[in-house]
Amino acid sequence: MTRVLNAGRKEPVSGETRSVVVLLHGYGANGADLLGLADVLGEHLPDTLFIAPDAPETVPGAPNGYQWFPIPWMDNSSEEEAERGMEQAFDDLNAFLDALMVDEDLEGEQIVLLGFSQGTMMSLHVGPRREDELAGIVAFSGRLIKPESLEDEVVTRPPVLLIHGDADEVVPPQSLPDAAEALQQAGWKEVYAHVMKGTGHGIAPDGLSVALAFMRDKLRL
Repeated sequence: MTRVLNAGRKEPVSGETRSVVVLLHGYGANGADLLGLADVLGEHLPDTLFIAPDAPETVPGAPNGYQWFPIPWMDNSSEEEAERGMEQAFDDLNAFLDALMVDEDLEGEQIVLLGFSQGTMMSLHVGPRREDELAGIVAFSGRLIKPESLEDEVVTRPPVLLIHGDADEVVPPQSLPDAAEALQQAGWKEVYAHVMKGTGHGIAPDGLSVALAFMRDKLRL
């Protein structure tokens, strides 16, 4: 049984929804943490609904913090617990996207997944395994999990933009070229990359500008 994800949303500036950007937060954060990006991006994507779900599990000791799945080296969970949490979260996100498409009367090509850190891990795993190809995936400061299974499990190959700070102290910057190589080996034609110079584990203005240009192009806005 999938879990219902609570989500904040910012309606399109124009009042008409022609596309959606789904914002997937990182470990220990929440949907509201990324929804603020809509204040910056919304005027440039006027027909776009921004929606930011909270991950399904709370983080121990952080009442307003959520996780998509446990991370053993951060919370002393077991590998088995992390694996179970991961698989459940994949199902939860897929169900959320299915419901979103019905509720907003949209096709996959009208949806972009924008993830940060653990949200990027979710985006890069779930997006390519969906039958309805997404307009694109923006992957900030994360990594591609289970790269060894991607080629066998891929269903669609949406355009991917990988963005990472070269001073990231949480997720190694090497995760970007590693993900790009795995995606290309799995048959991707559109993989783009941007390195945020001097940036740690965060989103710098230059990275956000590149992401905006990518989304406007792939959503045909």
